[in-house]
Amino acid sequence: MAQRTWLITGSNRGFGRIIAERLLERGDRVAATARDTTSLQDLQTRFGDALWTAELDLTDTAGIRRAVEAAFTDLGRIDVVISNAGYGLFGAAEELTDDQIEHQLGTNLVGPIQLLRAVVPHFREQGGGRFIQVSTYGGQATNPGASLYHASKWGVEGFMEGNARDLAPFDIGVTIVEPGSAATGFRVGGSRLPEPMSAYDGTPAAMSRGIQNPALPSVSDPEKVAAAIIASVDVTPAPLRLVTGSDSQRYIRDALRERLADVESQEASAAATDLTPAP
Repeated sequence: MAQRTWLITGSNRGFGRIIAERLLERGDRVAATARDTTSLQDLQTRFGDALWTAELDLTDTAGIRRAVEAAFTDLGRIDVVISNAGYGLFGAAEELTDDQIEHQLGTNLVGPIQLLRAVVPHFREQGGGRFIQVSTYGGQATNPGASLYHASKWGVEGFMEGNARDLAPFDIGVTIVEPGSAATGFRVGGSRLPEPMSAYDGTPAAMSRGIQNPALPSVSDPEKVAAAIIASVDVTPAPLRLVTGSDSQRYIRDALRERLADVESQEASAAATDLTPAP
C-alpha cells in the first residue's frame, strides 16, 4: 500500500483521533488540526515528523485558509482531507440563543464549506484527491429537539453532494459519512444544550435534554467505523455516501421511504400546476 498524506480536522477526539492514530501506525503521514492540539502531543512523541499539527477553529475562515496553505506547503501533497470537526447543539429552536445558532452553523456548515474551498485548488493542481465529510444519519433523518443540528448537517450534505458532481472532472472524489450512535464522546463532550424553557417540558423537543447521559447505549464500534472510513479511500469511484451502523441505515432508510411516499402521493396535484399546453 502506497503511503498517503491525510489532513484531518477535529483530530483531538472521536473518529478524528482514532483515524489519525491508525494512519500513523500503518506508516502514513497526517496533518492533524484541532482547536487545542495539546492532546496530540503523545502522538507527536510516538510518530515524530509523520505528524504535522496546527490549531484550527472552523469558525475562523482566514484561519482555515492559513492552515490549509501551510499544510500543503510543508507536506508537498495531501491525498485525503477528512472534515471531521463538529459538534451537536440540541434543544427547541426557541430555546437557542443567536450566538449558539451562529456558532453551530459556523462550525458544522460554513467551516466545512470554506475548508473544501481552500483545499480544491490544491487538489486540482496536483491532479486529484479525496474529500471526506463526516456527517451523521441526522443529515438525512430528523429527531425532536435537534432542528439546528439537522439544519447544519442537511446543509453540509447538500453542499458536498453538489460538489461531488462539480469536482468529479478533476478526479476529486467526495464522500459523506453517515455514522449512527458510537461511543466517541460526542454525546457527553461534543454536544451542547441551551437554557431550557418550561414551555417545552414534556414535549418531544425536551427529549434532547437527556443527550448527555453517559449511560445511553451505542450501536457502532468506533474502531470499525474509523476502519471503514479509511478503507473507503481505496474505492473508485468515491462512494457518495458511507453509512455506518445498523441504526443509521435504518433511520435513513425509513426517512427516505417516508419522504418518497409523500412526494409520490402528490404526482397528480403537482402536475395540475403545470402550464396548460397550447392548443
